[in-house]
Amino acid sequence: MRNVSMVTKFILLGIPHTERLESILFILFLSFYLFTLMGNLLILLAIVSSSRLHTPMYFFLCKLSVCDIFFPSVSSPKMLFYLSGNSRAISYAGCVSQLFFHHFLGCTEGFLYTVMAYDCFVAICYPLRYRVIMSHRVCAILAMGTSFFGCIQAIFLTTLTFQLPYCGPNEVDSYFCDIPVMVKLACADTSALKMVGFISVGLMPLGCFLLILTSYSCIVFSILQIRSAEGRRRAFSTCSAHLTAILLAFMPVVLIYLQPTPNPSLNAAVQILNNLVTPMLNPLIYSLRNKEVKYSLRKVLQQLDLLSEK
Repeated sequence: MRNVSMVTKFILLGIPHTERLESILFILFLSFYLFTLMGNLLILLAIVSSSRLHTPMYFFLCKLSVCDIFFPSVSSPKMLFYLSGNSRAISYAGCVSQLFFHHFLGCTEGFLYTVMAYDCFVAICYPLRYRVIMSHRVCAILAMGTSFFGCIQAIFLTTLTFQLPYCGPNEVDSYFCDIPVMVKLACADTSALKMVGFISVGLMPLGCFLLILTSYSCIVFSILQIRSAEGRRRAFSTCSAHLTAILLAFMPVVLIYLQPTPNPSLNAAVQILNNLVTPMLNPLIYSLRNKEVKYSLRKVLQQLDLLSEK
């Protein structure tokens, strides 16, 4: 990546139309961030500590929790730093890092949701062959593949964005560095880059969504073949949490990156949903309707209580 920029730092303007609300937003977003960290750490502890949960489904859920810990950590610490009255400045390298890790973790999660849909498809459509198809080796390859392709996508998007010269205005109209707001600051014609970026950012979630849709079409067809109402209910319950998480993950991507004319206020609200709220809700989504996770969580919390009493 070649840095031909005259700009050495950027100024994060933050969330539009929130002047004099810094203290309230600081408390609100700090609460979201802490709940996100705590919820996902508890999910990790529950899965790791229970041998009953050492299955492919929970292995991928573990990786999702790790991503949900790091994803909000890309932008939240800096946002909380300036909301507490500190500098809004971010270095050029810091801005590059934010954009790269935001898309690396975001794309990894997108691929991970696709893998989880495939896992659900195999579990319901081929239950007798599930252990053979989703072997430890296959799970490891799929998990590494999500990170590998997420990294490739992030490198491409970051290089595409920061190959442009930044020699004039340095005020970023957001609370973190992302493609739509950075492209507006470039001192060059960005029409070709916008089109390439639009296609690239659009194709990845669209491809994942089509694969997920294919998996769930097969799942629904298989569930409808189940004769007992209880069997159908259990099968739908297994995948309902995953479907909810998918909608929460993919809708913000569509609203932010595929809108013809960016709207700063809408983008900020959707980014907050994507960066802070969804990672906080995922532990609730995957635990509230899952008896095994709830049982394991109760055991973890009981052990923590016993440790605190000693």
